[in-house]
Amino acid sequence: MTFTLDGLATRPAQTWGSVRLVPLVRDEPVPHLRLDRRVYDDPSVVDVGDGTYYTSYLPHAFVARWEEGGEPAAAYGTRLLARDDRGAAPPSMPITVRRRMARRVARDRLRFLPLHLAVEGYLALHFGGPEIVWEEWARRALTRGLSPRAEETYLGLYVPGLEEALGVFEIHPGQCGVLVYVADALASAFVVPHPDDYRALHATLVHDLFGEQIYQYGLLGAPARDMAVRIDGTAVRSLADLRVQAALRRDEWAAFHDEVMAAGLFGADRSYQEVQYLGGFTLGRFLPAFAPGRENHIGETILDGGTGRVAYLKTFRLSENQVRRGYLLTRLAAHDWRLAAAAPDLGTDAAGLALRLERAGFGHLLRQDVLDGFRAAARKGERGGKGSAAERKGRARGR
Repeated sequence: MTFTLDGLATRPAQTWGSVRLVPLVRDEPVPHLRLDRRVYDDPSVVDVGDGTYYTSYLPHAFVARWEEGGEPAAAYGTRLLARDDRGAAPPSMPITVRRRMARRVARDRLRFLPLHLAVEGYLALHFGGPEIVWEEWARRALTRGLSPRAEETYLGLYVPGLEEALGVFEIHPGQCGVLVYVADALASAFVVPHPDDYRALHATLVHDLFGEQIYQYGLLGAPARDMAVRIDGTAVRSLADLRVQAALRRDEWAAFHDEVMAAGLFGADRSYQEVQYLGGFTLGRFLPAFAPGRENHIGETILDGGTGRVAYLKTFRLSENQVRRGYLLTRLAAHDWRLAAAAPDLGTDAAGLALRLERAGFGHLLRQDVLDGFRAAARKGERGGKGSAAERKGRARGR
């Protein structure tokens, strides 16, 4: 499924240090849909179903338990016993259990955690692990798959310059979205159905998730490039001429931005999954093709069922390491998780693929003796290659 930002117009960017924000405006809001924010001050556990729980935040704790009064709580510190020698319960913090990542809270209301829907889709990528019991895989990989699966992200608060940029930048009339760039790398896209929604949610970008690459770019502090356009003064003889020239330059900037700077955001090769329906709208999420060396964005959308246009969008740019992990899992799954079959597709042999999996953080999925054998084979190949090169060099010198 493909979708674009049709109906949203690009306006001139604003820059602050390495941060560039590109406003997106609508001529008309999307009817029959509004977004608002619910703030939960307590840690939150989401009941995803089938006995699976997603924890968006938890203090330093060892056991999540139910209090005698029926309210859930998380114990501070590492505790093995429910009570100490004096019979006292450990200090704890109340938590709230949410039933699903995306669920109806009323007949006309749907609650979901921003970006968590998209990140869940990435973490669940081939989560079940090997589907055929090949001898290379550890028992843990066959019984538990990729569980547990974790990825690092950074709050916008920790991306240098983003909070200051949000505080000083102007919000345009009719603005319903923004594209965030750090050192001119597209970090995220954010779109809502109504300008009032955007004004209410503009500051929440500092609570969004950003990838390691964007965080590192912010630390570098490289200023955004000067992309100011110049008006042809020879064509201006009146205020009307000036307005025409300003409109032309604005349209040129928008075309350059949409066709060049934001070109990596959308692609026909991404996969899309519908998650929930409500009142003619569809909540879904998408994954990229996991192409190494290119931009790869995951994201979540609300699409207007009547027109297909984007009413809501929030995206997350994967780091190169995250792309590499997704790519390896995708290619393995395409070859039924058989190393010998997947290796030629990746330009290597079974030993090389096993070591790539280890470097990507998936080494625990392989049997230890098999992995040790692959390491030994790789070392032997390196020694053999060096010896052959030395011998060739010696023979050439002798001649």
